[in-house]
Amino acid sequence: MTELAAAKAALKTQAVETPSWAYGNSGTRFKVFAQQGVPRTPFEKLDDAAKVHEFTGVAPTVALHIPWDRVDDYAALAKHAEQRGVKLGAINSNTFQDDDYKLGSICHPEASVRRKAVDHLLECVDIMDATGSADLKLWFADGTNYPGQDDIRGRQDRLAEGLAEVYERLGDGQRMLLEYKFFEPAFYTTDVPDWGTAYAHCLKLGPKAQVVVDTGHHAPGTNIEFIVATLLREEKLGGFDFNSRFYADDDLMVGAADPFQLFRIMYEVVRGGGLSADVAFMLDQCHNIEAKIPAIIRSVMNVQEATAKALLVDGDALKAAQRGGDVLEANAVVMDAYNTDVRPLLREVREEMGLDPDPIAAYRRSGWGERIVAERVGGQQAGWGA
Repeated sequence: MTELAAAKAALKTQAVETPSWAYGNSGTRFKVFAQQGVPRTPFEKLDDAAKVHEFTGVAPTVALHIPWDRVDDYAALAKHAEQRGVKLGAINSNTFQDDDYKLGSICHPEASVRRKAVDHLLECVDIMDATGSADLKLWFADGTNYPGQDDIRGRQDRLAEGLAEVYERLGDGQRMLLEYKFFEPAFYTTDVPDWGTAYAHCLKLGPKAQVVVDTGHHAPGTNIEFIVATLLREEKLGGFDFNSRFYADDDLMVGAADPFQLFRIMYEVVRGGGLSADVAFMLDQCHNIEAKIPAIIRSVMNVQEATAKALLVDGDALKAAQRGGDVLEANAVVMDAYNTDVRPLLREVREEMGLDPDPIAAYRRSGWGERIVAERVGGQQAGWGA
């Protein structure tokens, strides 16, 4: 198989999971902005996600967020997804919106609050059983704002204890994906602030626990591709939450702020075998002012473009330059791939998959956007907290 044919084959089998919450209303900490046609139920979110998959061909699963996506019958929700041509993906927990969690959830100094948080995580595993989901994704807002507010080591002990209980509940084929974030909303200490802390807990828990890299959860200047390469090497990279940032956790469309960084990350994924390994490529974004579905389609396309460029890096030429200590030539090999216009290649890939070569244009011609504005009138729109 030629290098180009291999790249095409990899691109055709790539899968990017879209998040249910990205189809709902969102905004800044000051205001949630409403849009027309926004889903009112998890079922309508799946309808929109199905359109993303229909036009991209590489978004076959949808992540749920509990309780935002809580329903009475999860088997029915899974069936609805299947009827629309998609499946339910990761189950995301929520231990940050209840008043009880002001001082933390799983790390809270009060045992009763910790019990409530762990019970919620166990409920999420129950939902995984009902939906056939394989991944439980955990992000904790736990931390402190002031020195002396709580015992740092004690909070790590509580975290380990709670994670261990949930880990033991996981069934065959299920895993726990632990996310990290270096600040916000805790400003003095965050209980899972970096990949090292997440890795340490996952290593102790066992093979079903892996680390999630959210590309917006790093200090400026952090070499995220180094983290990716290291976690892949240790077989502890469970997945990504793809987004972009200019400052902090902006949750903008992936590849919008720094497409070169996304390319560098995807090169390490390709280099480390991450495309064929069990690494979940998920979006975690908030489309505050732009139309939801086109923004998600564009995000999926941005991941595809970065992946295509990463697949075109001439590995033999790069290794030769590295072995010879030719710094400029090694960098040139990488930059040649990055500077390649891969849009014609991706158009070919889509046509060979029986898709329209321009997913955004195809979506606009479909009339789905106008249809949902006309039909989704009344009721409570989905959004933060709903």
